[in-house]
Amino acid sequence: MTEPGDPARERLRRWRLVLGGEQADGTGCALSGRDAGMDGVLAALYGKGDRPRPGRERAAGLGSSAPSVARWLGDIRTYFPSSVVQVMQRDAVDRLGLSALLLEPEMLEAVEADVHLVGTLLSLKSAMPETTKETARAVVRKVVDELEKRLATRTRATLTGALDRGARVSRPRHHDIDWNRTVAANLKHYLPEYRTIVPERLIGHGRAARSVKKEVILCIDQSGSMAASVVHASVFGAVLASMRSISTRLVVFDTAVADLTDQLDDPVDVLFGTRLGGGTDINRALAYCQARVTRPAETVVVLISDLYEGGIRDEMLKRVAAMKASGVQFVALLALSDEGAPAYDRQHAAALAALGAPAFACTPDLFPEVMAAALEKRPLPVPETV
Repeated sequence: MTEPGDPARERLRRWRLVLGGEQADGTGCALSGRDAGMDGVLAALYGKGDRPRPGRERAAGLGSSAPSVARWLGDIRTYFPSSVVQVMQRDAVDRLGLSALLLEPEMLEAVEADVHLVGTLLSLKSAMPETTKETARAVVRKVVDELEKRLATRTRATLTGALDRGARVSRPRHHDIDWNRTVAANLKHYLPEYRTIVPERLIGHGRAARSVKKEVILCIDQSGSMAASVVHASVFGAVLASMRSISTRLVVFDTAVADLTDQLDDPVDVLFGTRLGGGTDINRALAYCQARVTRPAETVVVLISDLYEGGIRDEMLKRVAAMKASGVQFVALLALSDEGAPAYDRQHAAALAALGAPAFACTPDLFPEVMAAALEKRPLPVPETV
C-alpha cells in the first residue's frame, strides 16, 4: 500500500498496525488489502474487547467455535513467520482461554506445533476425549521427532565412547589424542625456523569399553511451570537410553514419584506418562533416586527443577550432600529449555551451590556438554550469566 521511497508513509503504516486504529492512535492511516487482513487477526487477539467494534477498530475475540478459531490459525500463518505464529498461539491460549478448543481434532490439525503446545496438551490429556487423543499424539510426535533430529546426533557424538581419562595409549586415533600432554611431551622437538613442534610421540586417551560404564538418573520436576523442560528431558532420556555405555533411569515427580524408565524407548510414551501440574516434593523424589544408586562413583544424578520445594527442605539438602559424599556427580538444572532466565527458588539454589552443586539454567544445545563434563568428572560448563 506504500509507494517505494516513501519512508514517512511506511512509518505511519507500521504505527497504525501497532496502535490498532482506534481514535487515539493519531496516525490517520487507512489500511487495505493484506495490511487490513493482518490488522484483523491482530485485532482478534490483542484488541481491547471492552466496547463495540466500529469499522476495523480492534476488539479481542476469536469467537467461541472451533471453526472460527481454526480459520484464525490459518490466517496468522498467512501473514506471519512460524516463530511469530507460535507466540500468537500461546497468547491466544493464555488471553482468550482456548484450552478447551484444543481438545477438538480439527483444532489440533490447524495449530503450529511447538514445545509449548505439547506442554498445554499434556496438561489437558486427562480431559481429552478419545476422538482427540490420536490427533494429540500425532502433534506431540511431530515435535518430538523434530527435537530428536536436532539434538540426538550431537548428543551421541559428544557422549558415545566416553573417554577414560585414567588410561593413556601411545598409538591413539586422531580423535583420541590428548593434545596438551602430547605437546608437553614433545617440546624438545620444537623447530624454531618452522615455528612448530614435531610430535614424535603421541599420547591419547583410552576409550571406555562397550559395557555399561556410567549410570545416569534424570529426576524431572513435572510441575506446570516446567513443561518445556519435561519435553526436552524426555527426548534426551530416550537418546541416553539408546547408548550402550550408559544405563539411564528417568524419574518424574510432583508430590508423588513415577519411574518411567521402562518407556524410554519412546519419548512420546514418556510424555503421556507425565502429569503436568500439582505440587512439588523434591525430597521424596531424591530419596527414590538415592535408593537406586548402586555404583556411586559411576553415577550422575541430574535434578531438573525450579527448586520450589513443597517437601522437607533440610532433608532434601542432606540427601544431596550424602549423594555427593558417596561419589555421585550431582547436577541441578533450573530449566532445560530455550527460554529466558527461569523463575526459581534462590535460597535453595544458593544452598545447593554451597554444597558444591551449582544450580543453573541449561539450553538443550548445552546439555550434551554438561553431561560429558559430569560423566568425566570435570568442572561443569556453567553459563556466566547464571
